[in-house]
Order: sequence, then structure tokens, then C-alpha cells
Amino acid sequence: MDISNGELVALVWGGLPLLGLLLWWWNDLWYALPLKLRHSPTGAKLPPGHMGLPFLGEILTFLWYFKILRRPDDFINAKRAKYGDGVGMYRTHLFGSPTIITCFPGVNKFVFQSDETFIPDWPNVDIVGSSSIVSVHGKSHTRLRRFVENVINRPDPLRRIAQRVQPRMVAALESWAHKGRFKAYDEAKKVTFENIGNLFVSLEPGPLLDTIDNLFDGLVKGIRAHPLNIPGSAYHHARQCRKKLEDIFRVELEKKKTQKEGVTNDLMDGLMQIKDDEGNRLNDQEVLDNIVSIVIAGYSSTSLSKMWALYYLAKYPNVLQKLREENMVVSKNKTGEFITSDDVSKMKYTNKVVEETIRLANIAAFVFRLTTKEAEYKGYRIPKDWRVIVWIRYLHTNPENFDDPMCFNPDRWNEPSKPGTYQVFGGGSRICAGNMLVRIQLATFLHHLSIGYK
Repeated sequence: MDISNGELVALVWGGLPLLGLLLWWWNDLWYALPLKLRHSPTGAKLPPGHMGLPFLGEILTFLWYFKILRRPDDFINAKRAKYGDGVGMYRTHLFGSPTIITCFPGVNKFVFQSDETFIPDWPNVDIVGSSSIVSVHGKSHTRLRRFVENVINRPDPLRRIAQRVQPRMVAALESWAHKGRFKAYDEAKKVTFENIGNLFVSLEPGPLLDTIDNLFDGLVKGIRAHPLNIPGSAYHHARQCRKKLEDIFRVELEKKKTQKEGVTNDLMDGLMQIKDDEGNRLNDQEVLDNIVSIVIAGYSSTSLSKMWALYYLAKYPNVLQKLREENMVVSKNKTGEFITSDDVSKMKYTNKVVEETIRLANIAAFVFRLTTKEAEYKGYRIPKDWRVIVWIRYLHTNPENFDDPMCFNPDRWNEPSKPGTYQVFGGGSRICAGNMLVRIQLATFLHHLSIGYK
């Protein structure tokens, strides 16, 4: 049968809507339909949602809300408006993987507390190290976490940390005042990294620390990139930065082994010297991997917190005034130039400002997990090998959890938050091991800022 040109054109044009529809539902047909046909024994179903285009999924919609509209929470609000609240779970396809998004306190808690079912899926192991606290699971994670917490999150280490970070903070604030105009994020990063270099490896500002800073900058950019290991890609560059950083830290580690002056009480010393209940120490690779991973976590979180503190205190002068009143009393009663961690624990309003800053800074907007076996939550399935994105940010910006959530209001912390709604450092056994390290640095920074500057 012959087909005329007109009939061919009509056939093509008539088929385009069908092709578009097929592409629009491709991921749902490929990933979700087989699971729906293979019924769960308990009758559980997939969460509502749309999985988008082949390969791309909903990444373009995601970027639209994040990069163009600058309203990331509306990505979740749009799903709630279309599919309802349910239990706060939606299926999608993001970052190259079929994904379940969780954004309500109950389901977030379920994911955080099911360590064996939902294992960390970001950052990649070859970036942070296979023996870092971020990468290991089960008993290995429990063991490493105990080591790390003992050297950065206990009262004695926090007392030393509070004293070591303040000289550079005071010098930085003075230099900012002389400049008169500066980029808050750049300057916050600079003073934070100088303190981290001193805290972690006893390095002073100079060419070596500048090199390490640049390498960590490349490392962090690669963590956020697609794991495409070809020359020129951010991920490939990050792996090269990782290798160079490990070489530098290995040299410092060997120096510490032969030093005669004794330990310097930095983080590397702490990780090298501390023993577990059986008298065992970390091996060299474990020390190096955990130095890298903790610097990554501590560097970004502390820098961002300081930057947002400057922003909100400039925007809310009434908060700065109340902060100043409390800290002037502390300043008059202390004997030395610097406050102690014990002083910080008594500064009630300052600690409210710290919590409110961290809440709005949303240091970890979301956390990635990988499902190792099929799981169910309140009648919904989370399929094996699917990624789970725990959307922490939405907890802190949802008006159902916090009144007028985008308003900077430290007084909201006169009362504790609703259970499960404040997860700035994650949750479960993998809650950030350095959460007090961030808090003590931000509190001491706020002290010196409020008593000497406006």
C-alpha cells in the first residue's frame, strides 16, 4: 500500500503527541510500573509522584525551583498540592536515579533510624575515603564515631577548641572593621579555614594552608558533581585534590610520629593517640580519611553559619542588641580576653541565636541514602536500590513546624521545637559527630562580634 507525502506528514504529526506522552511517562513505565505489577504481599504501594523524562527525570524542575525561582521549598509544596500530604513521601527521579523524597518528621526519623536498610549514598567513598566515618557501616561506624566524638565533642576537647579559635576570630573582626566593606562569605571561609588548619593539624596561615584550602575547595565542588571520572570533570579534579591532600596530611602524620616536643592536642594527635576499650588505636589510613571527611563537614557548616549570622544580625538589629546585652555582662565578669566553653553554656540568648542561625542556614539541605532492601512505611513501599533523599530543609521552613519560619526569631527557642522537626545535623546514629564543634565556634564568634562591633 502506497502512502502519500501528505499521509506521511499527518502520520508524523499525529504520532508526536504520542511520542511526547511516552517520553513524559517513560521513567514511570520503566521503574514504577513493574513494581506496581509485582504486588507487595502486604498491599503496600509506591508513594505518589512523577518520575519525569528519560535520564533527566525531574532535574529540570528541581533546578527551576532552586536556581531560577530561588524558592527550593516550593519543589515540595508543588508535590503536596498535586498529590496530597500522605505521610510526606513522593517518588521522583533525580540525579540519575529513581528516588523517594521524604520531608515529614515521622518518615525522616524512620529513615535515619534504619541504618542497615538505608546506607549513606553521598558523598562518594573515593572522595572522603573508604575508612572515614561517612563511609563505614554497622560496628565499624560505631567504633569510628566513638573515636571522633571523643576528640571533638566531649567537654575537655570543647574547652581547648573554644580557646584556640578565638584569637583568629578577634583578629578577623578587627580587620573587617578596618576594611569597612567586605564579602562576608569569603571572609568567613578564610577565618574558618585558618582555625580548622590549627585545630586539626596545628598549621599556621601560610602557603601550605593556602594550598590545602584550594584543594579542599576542589574536593567540595567534586562531591556535589556527577561522578563522571574523565579529565576536565569536577569529579575527576576532586579525586586528584583528594590524593594531594592525603599526601600532605600523610607527611604531617609522619612528622607527628617522630616529634619530640609531645602532642599538640590537635585533631590529628587526638585520632592518633586515643584508644578504644580494647586498647586499639586507629591505623594511619583511618586517621587520614577521617581528617579529610571531618574537615569537609566542619569547613562548610561553620563558614555558612558565620555568614548567615552576619546577615541576620544586620537585618534584625533588635536581636543584635539583646545579644550585646547578654555578652557584655559575660565580658565584664570574665578574667581573660577570651570566654570559655563553660561561659558559652550559660549564655542562654546567645545559644538561641546559634540555634536559629543554624535552622535558617540549613547547612545540610538534604541527606542521601541508598535502600539496601525493600522497606515499607505506613502502607508505602521504598524499593530496593532506589535512592532516598531526606529533605531536611523542608522541616525548618514549613510553617506547620515553625511559626513564620522565614523570620529570624531566636525567642522561638524559649520553647522546644516540635518532636522531629529540628534535624539540622541529621538524625539517628549518624547525626553529625561535630555538631558541638560548629555550635561552639559560632557562639564564640557571636560573642566577640556583639561586644565590639555593629
